[in-house]
Amino acid sequence: MRHGRTLNHLGRKAEHRKAMMANMASSLIEHKRIATTLAKAKALRRYVEPLITKSKADSTHSRRIVFSYLKNKEAVTELFREVAPKVAERPGGFTRIIRTGYRQGDNAEMCIIELVDFNTIYGNSIDANAKKRTRRGGAKKKADAPKGADDANTQSPAAEAAGDEPKAE
Repeated sequence: MRHGRTLNHLGRKAEHRKAMMANMASSLIEHKRIATTLAKAKALRRYVEPLITKSKADSTHSRRIVFSYLKNKEAVTELFREVAPKVAERPGGFTRIIRTGYRQGDNAEMCIIELVDFNTIYGNSIDANAKKRTRRGGAKKKADAPKGADDANTQSPAAEAAGDEPKAE
């Protein structure tokens, strides 16, 4: 029985699992998104998010800690140079899992795991200053027009300056 076990063993021995997580985390950091099974993606999320948090503080100690997990110099460099500055203000939730269906061979549930701040589709199109819309009922009120704006004899200041005659209807 698996009472109290929080780690998904993924049907692998400890050394195989650690090597697989290090490889997948390096690939995720270098490519910003990878396709994998849902179980592996959930395990990878728990593996890589603390590493991204550690990369916010760019010190020799944090680089060595992250390198001990990733075992890939290029991935560590990419993490500290490109990923960390983009996620500096984000308190957590650096990855997103998008389910893509089932694999044809063994019907395993597939997904895409990606770094949130590097996606060009989600998040960037939303304007931070945009007014929120509600679905409450009620008629919209028209802005009160100044008195006499509907009269045909009223001219705009630009028309008066040009010397145009008001048109009578």
